[in-house]
Amino acid sequence: MAKILPFKAVRPTRDKVSLVASRSYQTYTQAEREARLDYNPFSFLHIVNPGYKYDREITGTERYSLVRNRYLEFKEDHVFKHDEKPSYYIYKIVDRDNQVFNGIVAAASAEDYENDVIKKHEETIEYRERIFKDYLKTVGFNAEPVLLTYPDNAIIATVIETVQKERAEFEFTTTYRDTHYLWKLENETTIETLKKEFSNIETVYIADGHHRSASSNLLYKEEKSKNPNHSGDESYNYFMSFLIPESELRIHEFNRLVKDLNNLTKEEFLIKLDAFYRIENRGIMPYKPSKKHHFSMYLDGEFYSLYLRKSIYKFENSLEKLDAQLLYKTILKPILGIDDLRNDNRIMYSNGKKDIINMKSSVDSGDFAVGFGMVPVTIHEMKQIADDGLKMPPKSTFIEPKLRSGVTIYEF
Repeated sequence: MAKILPFKAVRPTRDKVSLVASRSYQTYTQAEREARLDYNPFSFLHIVNPGYKYDREITGTERYSLVRNRYLEFKEDHVFKHDEKPSYYIYKIVDRDNQVFNGIVAAASAEDYENDVIKKHEETIEYRERIFKDYLKTVGFNAEPVLLTYPDNAIIATVIETVQKERAEFEFTTTYRDTHYLWKLENETTIETLKKEFSNIETVYIADGHHRSASSNLLYKEEKSKNPNHSGDESYNYFMSFLIPESELRIHEFNRLVKDLNNLTKEEFLIKLDAFYRIENRGIMPYKPSKKHHFSMYLDGEFYSLYLRKSIYKFENSLEKLDAQLLYKTILKPILGIDDLRNDNRIMYSNGKKDIINMKSSVDSGDFAVGFGMVPVTIHEMKQIADDGLKMPPKSTFIEPKLRSGVTIYEF
C-alpha cells in the first residue's frame, strides 16, 4: 500500500515561475548556462550555481552552503512563497510533439522505498548517493521530483480531469516549446480520496530518479537514527515525487557509442560478431531496428543490421532478455572489452529521442568507432525486472516527461 501524501510546497510567485523554472543543470551547454545566468536574475540556475556570483567555480560542501544561501535569498526577496496548507499539485505538460502528460506532485514515503512498495529497476552508484544525501542535508530542500508511475486508476484520473477544469495556478511555455500547467489541490475531501486511492495501490515504480530517491532514503535513515523522538511524520520521512499513470509514460532507448574496436580491425570485429549475430550490410541509408533482440550498427560509414542467433544465447531471466543486457553480454564485454559500463570512458550514451542520425554523426566525426541502436524498453519489461529484484544496466531507458526544477520545492 503506497503512502503518497500532500505537502506544503515552496513555489515561485505566478509572475516569476516562467523565469525561475529551469532544466537540470547538466543538460545545459556552458554557453546556455552563461546566457541564462547573465540575463535572467530569477533563474533557478543561480541557486544551484552559486559560484557565478563570485565569478569562480565552487565545489563540495562550500558549494552546498552557498546553494542554501542563494535559496534563502530567493525566499527573502519573495521570489518564492511557502504554501500554508498541505496540497497535492496537479501537473500537466504538453510537449512540442503534442504529447500530453498528466500527473500529481506529492510526497512519497522513504519507508515505502525501503520496503519495496516503491520498486527500482536501475542500479545506483554508492558514492553518488552519499554525495547527494549530503547535499540535501545541507541545502534543506529538494527541487526536482522523482518520477514514479502507477497502474492506471479511474478515480485518480477523474480527480485530475476535474481539477484541470479550473484555471491553472501556473501556465508557462519554455524555450523548448513545452507548456507546463500546475493546479493546487487543497480540498480536504478530494485529498482524502487521493490518499485512499494511492493506499490501495500495492506497488509504484521509479521511472526516473533512482539516485535522488536512494539519497533521500539515506537522509531518512540518518535523520531517523539521530532523532530520539522520531514519529514518522517528520519531513525527512518523505521525498518529492511526480506520479503519472503507466499509460502516459514515454520510454525511449539509449544508443551506445564506443570509442574504439578494442585493437581489432573492422574485418576482425565483424568476424567476432558473426558468432552471435546474423549480419546484413544496409549501406549508407539510416537504419533502425524494428523488434527486440535486433540491433542496428553504424561502422565505417555504413549501417548494419544484427539479428541474434537465438540458438547461441540463452535467456535465463527477465534481465537476460533485456536488449541493453544482451548487447553487453554478447558484444560490449566479450568483444570490445568494456566490463564496467558505469566507469569505462570508452563508452558513451545517446538517447534515442535524438534519433539515429545523432549516432551516425558522432561516429563520422571520429570521436567514436562504432554505434549501436536498439528498440525502447517496454513498461512491462521495466516492471518485470523490478518485480524480480534485478537491475538494468545504466542508461537503459530515457524516460519522459521531464519536469523543470524550481516549480515545486520540498523542504526538509
